[in-house]
Amino acid sequence: MIRFTPWGAAASDLVTKPVGRRSARVLTRFDGNPRSPAFWFSLWAAVAALELAALAPAVLGDETAPGYRIVFRLIGGSFAACGLIAWHRRPDSRSGPLMVATGVGLFVEPVFGQFHSPTLQTVGEMFEDVWGIAIIALLLTTLTGGRLTTTTDRVLVGAFVLQLGIELTRHLFLEQDGNFLLVRADAGIAGAINEVNLWLASVSCLAVAVVIGARWKAASRPRRRALLPSVAGISALLFFAAVQQANPLVVKWLAVCSLLLVPAAFLAGLLRSKLARGGLAALVPALRTMRGGELEAALARTLGDPGLVVAYRLPNRNAYARADGAPVAMPVVGEDRRIVPVHRNGREIAALVYDASLDDDPELVEAVSAAAGIALDNEHLHTEARARLEELRASRERLVAAGDSERKRLERNLHDGAQQRLVALAMQLRLLQGSIREDPATAEQLVDTAADELAHSLDELRELARGIHPAVLDHGLDAALESLAARSPVPASVRYEAAGRLPAPVELAVYFVASEALTNVAKYARATSVSVRVARSGRGAVVEIADDGVGGADATGGSGLRGLADRIEALDGRLEVVSPPGAGTVVVAELPCAS
Repeated sequence: MIRFTPWGAAASDLVTKPVGRRSARVLTRFDGNPRSPAFWFSLWAAVAALELAALAPAVLGDETAPGYRIVFRLIGGSFAACGLIAWHRRPDSRSGPLMVATGVGLFVEPVFGQFHSPTLQTVGEMFEDVWGIAIIALLLTTLTGGRLTTTTDRVLVGAFVLQLGIELTRHLFLEQDGNFLLVRADAGIAGAINEVNLWLASVSCLAVAVVIGARWKAASRPRRRALLPSVAGISALLFFAAVQQANPLVVKWLAVCSLLLVPAAFLAGLLRSKLARGGLAALVPALRTMRGGELEAALARTLGDPGLVVAYRLPNRNAYARADGAPVAMPVVGEDRRIVPVHRNGREIAALVYDASLDDDPELVEAVSAAAGIALDNEHLHTEARARLEELRASRERLVAAGDSERKRLERNLHDGAQQRLVALAMQLRLLQGSIREDPATAEQLVDTAADELAHSLDELRELARGIHPAVLDHGLDAALESLAARSPVPASVRYEAAGRLPAPVELAVYFVASEALTNVAKYARATSVSVRVARSGRGAVVEIADDGVGGADATGGSGLRGLADRIEALDGRLEVVSPPGAGTVVVAELPCAS
């Protein structure tokens, strides 16, 4: 088929890069070495020991505390246990370790408070709120796999680190047993520092809530779903902080229980790719029969992204379209969208355009992309086969039509030219027969006229025969091309770089390509020069006709180049036209041939 290529266009200029650098880094997170069973056993044992130590006083009856205070000590175990599961199942994400750190931080006060040593009790008091650093980092990085990627996130986490430093500074002036940081006892300064720390904690928590709320408001539907654990976490945290001095016991129970369930929300969010794989597994058997919009809808449901677009790569064009033929403008990606290409046999056949929030769920994106490859591979084969059959059928119809047209032209030329001359010649011969004895002078004139008519008839027959099979090819393709160049109205040069003779069908096709191209140059190009080059390549013979004319040739607008393309495709060849406006035209034909 004719491939029409804009001058200087490249795929890199027309198509957005499939996945950004950050997406590539996300995929490489899975390259790390898995942890040993001993590592996980040690962590689980440590978490279990800390939980038992925190609950021991209440279980053994050494401490009388309200029920909600005892349940509060389960929150650390909840965070740590869910964090270990997430860490093990999603080693690519740092959210699991942050959950474990939060849980361990929650154990600091109840565990150290059980020691009879005033010094250890002071340590527990100093680091009582260290878990706040980990949980704030966790809440702010739900969409980035536990990684602080923005200045806002770093500042907010830094505010909680600062609170820890302020608490340590307070102990420089706090007089109590076991305070090994005491420098000068001053209750006034210690109280003032404590007030500053409380205000900083309140403002920081509200700032975190505002940031998460703003992200929720600006987010797409899939991104909001990914943000749900953060929204639930900050809501529970603010609720818990607000009811510390509340009298109704039920309110305190609600606050503690809501905070207790936050780790499960984060775990569900982190493992949704694992959960979605179950739905994907149920979908795979039906993929091979899905087409178009049905396939796109099924993949969108599985990925949880209603805005998912399956963009089909158009053949021989750097463009995409949906199943219904609607064009997909590229680039369409930005902060909120990503592209993952779908390949078959090393060639891109489509692309999935999906929500950027799913970048941090690479397992699910990879699985859906693979599923799309299964369906699109089968669909592409059918589509490509149908397209080839349609193109073959159209090509055959054009060849038949061209053959009929050529026969009519030959018939018309014979009827209007050589046939009429031969009829006239027959009549002259009859006249000559009657006057050869009676009027020798007239007979001689008739013989001269008949000879002229016969010569004209022979010239016309040779011209017609040249259109069917040029006799000059008997002397070689190089000589035939030199003959074409000599008759060209536009100065033409020929470079014949193919050693030896080419197969007869190839030479004939090359001759007609050059002939049609030179004719088009003379008619339309307004060129001052044209060159013809024939060479052998690794794939066969190549003929290139280049002019310095006005360009802008439409490879599909006329029947000449279309007919040449059909002739070349019949030999499994390819015709390409490059004709940018104002920069001339280059016609290149590649034809396979035996060496």
